Amino acid sequence: MRKRLKPDIFNIPVDAIKRGFYTDAYFNRTRNVLLSDNNHSEVIMQVFVRDDGILCGIDEAVSIIKLCSENPERIRIKALYDGDPVSKGETVMLIEGDYSSFAHLETVYLGVLARGTSIATVVRKTVEAAGGKSVLFFAARFDHYLVQSSDGYAALIGGADAVSTDANGYYLGKAGAGTIPHALIAAYGGNTLKACIAFRKHIPSSVDLIALVDFNNDCIGTSLEVARYFGDKLWGVRVDTAGDLRDVSVSGTGEDSYGVCPELVFKLREALDREGFGHVKIIVSGGFNPKKLRKFVELGVPFDAVGVGSAFYRSRIDFTADIVMVNGKPCAKVGRSYKPNPRLEKV
Repeated sequence: MRKRLKPDIFNIPVDAIKRGFYTDAYFNRTRNVLLSDNNHSEVIMQVFVRDDGILCGIDEAVSIIKLCSENPERIRIKALYDGDPVSKGETVMLIEGDYSSFAHLETVYLGVLARGTSIATVVRKTVEAAGGKSVLFFAARFDHYLVQSSDGYAALIGGADAVSTDANGYYLGKAGAGTIPHALIAAYGGNTLKACIAFRKHIPSSVDLIALVDFNNDCIGTSLEVARYFGDKLWGVRVDTAGDLRDVSVSGTGEDSYGVCPELVFKLREALDREGFGHVKIIVSGGFNPKKLRKFVELGVPFDAVGVGSAFYRSRIDFTADIVMVNGKPCAKVGRSYKPNPRLEKV
C-alpha cells in the first residue's frame, strides 16, 4: 500500500472542529436534531469531484474524520490517494458509519479537498506546460500564512520542484528555496553586485547564488556584471521584469515585448554564452501561467526554471458529499446514486 500522511503532522484544531466552529450552521443543527431524536442511522457518505484534476487533501480530510468525529473507531473509510488523477464525477472517498458522529465535518473536509486539489491540479498543468523545466512554487505571499503548509504540500504533489517557505515544505520535509529579493538590492543602494557579494559572504555556500538582475531594468548588463565577478560561483540569474516595463535590451514594440518576454531571454542567453558563462542558468518569473509557459516552450526560449505565484490561486475544483445508502438500502438525492469506485482503498 502507498503511504498516507499521519494525522499528527497536520495542525488540526480538533476541539474547535468538534464543537462545530468551522462548520456550516445547518450541519451543526442537523447533528443536534439526530442526537436529540436518538437517530443513529448507518449511512454511506459519498464524496465526488466536480472536475478532472490531481487529487490532494485526502490525507488531511481522513485525519479530520479520525480526530474530530465521535467514536471514530466505528467509522470505515475508503479513499483514493493524494496525487491520484481523478475524473469529473468520480468518487474519491466513501465514509460509512453513524451519520450523527460525523455530520459536523462535511464543511471542513470538503474545503480541504477543494483547496488542495485546486492547487495540485494547476501546478500539474503548469509543470506540463513548462516542458521539463523546473517549476518553483512562489505563491506564499499571495494568501494567508496559515495555509502555507497545505498549499506547499499540494504544490509538491502537483509536481513543483521547490517551494519558497519552510512551512510550504513542512509535510514532506522540504526546506524553502530562494535567494535574493529586490529589497536586498535596494538596501545596497540599488547595486545588484554589492547585494550578491554580501549574500555570498553571509549565506552558506550550500545555498546556490542566483542573482536577481532586473532591478535597474538592464538584465543583460547586470547579469554580465555579476557573472564576471563570480564566474563559476554564480549558479544562475533570475529575470523578473515587471509586465509594464520593457528591458533596455528589447527592441520589439508590441505587447509581447514587455516584462519577461522571449526576446529578452534569448538575448540574455546569447550574451552569457558569448562571454563564457554557459553554466549560468536562467530563471524567469513574473506573470507566468500555463498559457505563457506553453508559448515560451513552443518558441524554444532558453530558460531553465520558472517561478510562479498568484497564477496558482486562480482556478477552482470543488467537491460534493451525499448520503447514498441508509441502513443498507439505497437512499440518495435524485441524480446522486451510489457510485462505488474500484480504485478506492480501505484506510
